[in-house]
Amino acid sequence: MRSNRGAARAAVVLGALAVLAIPAGVAAAQLSSRLRLLETLYVVVAAAVVLGLTASYAARRARLNAARTLAAAGGVGLARVVAWAGAYAGITGALGLAVYGILRWAQGQ
Repeated sequence: MRSNRGAARAAVVLGALAVLAIPAGVAAAQLSSRLRLLETLYVVVAAAVVLGLTASYAARRARLNAARTLAAAGGVGLARVVAWAGAYAGITGALGLAVYGILRWAQGQ
């Protein structure tokens, strides 16, 4: 029998990292003279997307493991919320960069 707590913990940690990746990247770019904001955002948004989707997968795994067991599902609801928040933050950041790229491309036309 697999434990759903491990998957739920992984989902919470990965989701929290995904949510915090973009603000941490912006803060690092502001505090460092060597980092430029746009290039930093390219990296941290991609990391946030990967972390958020991985967290969503871990939350799904925790939910499926909890459904197969008779034990109480500890933390599965929190894991799903944090995982989807991380995925939402990453996808929203990616959409923002896509719009920026389209506007830059249209400006050059």
